[in-house]
Amino acid sequence: MAATDNAIVIAAPMELVWDMTNDVETWPELFSEYAKAEILGREGATVRFRLTLHPDENGAVWSWVSERTPDPATRTVRARRIETGPFEYMDLHWTYTETDGGVEMRWRQEFTVKSGLPFGDKEMTERLNTNTRREMARIKGLVEKAAAEQAAVNR
Repeated sequence: MAATDNAIVIAAPMELVWDMTNDVETWPELFSEYAKAEILGREGATVRFRLTLHPDENGAVWSWVSERTPDPATRTVRARRIETGPFEYMDLHWTYTETDGGVEMRWRQEFTVKSGLPFGDKEMTERLNTNTRREMARIKGLVEKAAAEQAAVNR
C-alpha cells in the first residue's frame, strides 16, 4: 500500500470551504485538471460521479468513476474510485479542521498501483503529491477570493 498526505490552510469560513470543495458539479472550475464532472447518481449523502481530465500531452482523455460521502457533522469525506484505472484500489479521506488561520483541508490518499505497469507506487506517489499540492494551492486561492468577495458584499 502507498499513501499521500497533504494539507493546506485556507483563510476562509468553514461553511464556504466545505460548500465549495464538496460541490462536485463545479469541480471543473475549482480544479485545473478536470474538464468535466458528471453526476451519475445519489444515494443518501453519497454521490457517484465521472471525472474527465483535459487531454494529456498525447491527446488522450482519461476519465473514471468515483463516489464520495461527505459528513458535515464531522467535517470529513470518504471517497473511493469505482473505476480504478491504474490502481488496484484508491481510497481518499478528506478532513476539514478549523485553525487560527482558517480551515485546514487535508487529503489522504491510499492506493496500490496494479502490477505490470511501467510505473509503480513510488512514481504514482510522487505524481499524486505534485498534482495535489498544485490543486490545493489553486483551491486555496479561489476559495479565499470568494471569501473576500462575500466579506465585501456584507460590509
